[in-house]
Amino acid sequence: MGAELDKTRKTGRGPRPERGDTARQGTLRLLAAVEAGATLDEAAAAIETLEPAARARARRLALEVLRRVERCDALLAPHLARRPRPEIMRVLRLATVELLALGEAPHGAVNAAVSLCRGLGGKGQAAAGMVNAVLRKVAASADAWAALPPQRLPDWMRGPIVSQWGEDVAIAIEAAQEAGAPLDLTPRSGDAPGETLPTGSHRLPSTTQISALAGYDGGDWWVQDAAAAMAVRVLNPRPGERIADLCAAPGGKTMQLAAAGAEVTALDISSSRLARVAENLERCRLKASLIAADALEWRPDAPLDAILLDAPCSATGTVRRHPELPLIRDGSALSGLVALQARLIDHALSILRPGGRLVFATCSLLPAEGEEQLAAALARNPGVTVEPAAAPGIEPGWLTPQGALRLRPDLWPDRGGMDGFFIACLRKSGAKS
Repeated sequence: MGAELDKTRKTGRGPRPERGDTARQGTLRLLAAVEAGATLDEAAAAIETLEPAARARARRLALEVLRRVERCDALLAPHLARRPRPEIMRVLRLATVELLALGEAPHGAVNAAVSLCRGLGGKGQAAAGMVNAVLRKVAASADAWAALPPQRLPDWMRGPIVSQWGEDVAIAIEAAQEAGAPLDLTPRSGDAPGETLPTGSHRLPSTTQISALAGYDGGDWWVQDAAAAMAVRVLNPRPGERIADLCAAPGGKTMQLAAAGAEVTALDISSSRLARVAENLERCRLKASLIAADALEWRPDAPLDAILLDAPCSATGTVRRHPELPLIRDGSALSGLVALQARLIDHALSILRPGGRLVFATCSLLPAEGEEQLAAALARNPGVTVEPAAAPGIEPGWLTPQGALRLRPDLWPDRGGMDGFFIACLRKSGAKS
């Protein structure tokens, strides 16, 4: 199995699927890829041969398991004489989640798990009896499962969260991670399907089939978390303004800027990612100038009116959508990301006209990539000030003492939460527009 994991890490592919390949088999390949260090997006090739419906189900099941790995292992441990091989453990976790979190019928879930084991070769066949016996006990363990806490964030994430907001907030974020994320839409103009949120986004259940929604073909809206959409709303673009989106892919914020009537230049260092921006703009009948370039090196012909910098970061704010991130990252890249963000802020200010504004945003829960980054930027750049974040739907408790916007997954608990974001609007010294 080690060779298979190495292959998954390098190519995103697991073993080639056989006839009768199922969503559950796809789920196991995704889980193997994550154990090898891949994100679910990087592992997508491992399920590309599945039919679309099975592919979607495989990913949903993988997400549900990844949100509960710790809970599964805690529940399974008393029933295991010794820890099984990784491929068997993945089968047990998947079945445990199906039985206790998703409410699958015990007969079907247990039989499916046994069948999956038998398809893993001789050692899998040898483990089938054990899997059957363990899962029958698991199926009767609903009370024990309910008593287990949500999966704990790793210390490198949890420590800064507790220091900044306290233990209760950390626990609430862990609960939000387990609950997952609904589907949010940003309308191009006017209406969109779903519940209208106070900030202007529209919300639907996570199981919604996107392509079947009214307005999809016409490009009347695009998928974008309600928190992510706030960065452009804080920037408040105006018709005719020259605005750069310095880290544009996948393009949601670029489309917001274009829909507001701005003259938009969208940069991304990756040509392939920029191609996604072009596809999204075309679907939504919006226009922007696309440039594949390093944002640290690019300079416009003339200083810009405004800049949106959604900077590379730890992505710790997206744990509801990407529960694999706390499992495959250890925080070792944080110092490099913080340094890169600082360089990007300083460069963005250098290409901004006097009186222009820069919105710095990160989808991070870590103060080093938010509150502390902003304080350091202000110290390095005398004359730059923070404009208190203002946009419809902002609640007073979301504003930091600096005037920035701090969004977290535990906010809006009755509505399904939101991604974690830090958003600050900086004004460069000089005449205001």
